[in-house]
Amino acid sequence: MKQRTEQDVFLTLAALCAQGEHCQYEMLEKMRRWEVDETVKARVMQKLVAGRYIDDERFARAFVKDKVRYNKWGRRKVEQALWLKHIADDIRQRVLDEVDDEEYLRVLRPLVQQKRRTIKAVDDYEKNRKLVRFALSRGFTFDIIRQCLDVTDDDELVD
Repeated sequence: MKQRTEQDVFLTLAALCAQGEHCQYEMLEKMRRWEVDETVKARVMQKLVAGRYIDDERFARAFVKDKVRYNKWGRRKVEQALWLKHIADDIRQRVLDEVDDEEYLRVLRPLVQQKRRTIKAVDDYEKNRKLVRFALSRGFTFDIIRQCLDVTDDDELVD
């Protein structure tokens, strides 16, 4: 593997950050795979942060918005994904608290309705148990799940 110069590493990562949001951990991992020297890593990261190419809070906001709206993930799954990206606890909590319960409900209700139609169960108890397991696997908290299960399909049509 050819050795990259500090300028080359910086320009490559800056171009990558200009295309989309990335966190510090992702950039450090790229440099680790490229076998970049530790001192060069530190200097490049400092330049990227100073130039606002990388901002973990901005990344976390975009990540949370995308995962909730498009991937239909719940709070716990998003929180775990942010933890895996090494986002600081205070940033993680602040960004997750910005998403209100209504947003999660708007995402979960259609998922539960769609899943309810496909579940084969002997009785309502078993059906609800399967729905709860499904929603928990998507990362939703039990209180949000409970709100969706308390509403019957007929009540939804009145809204």
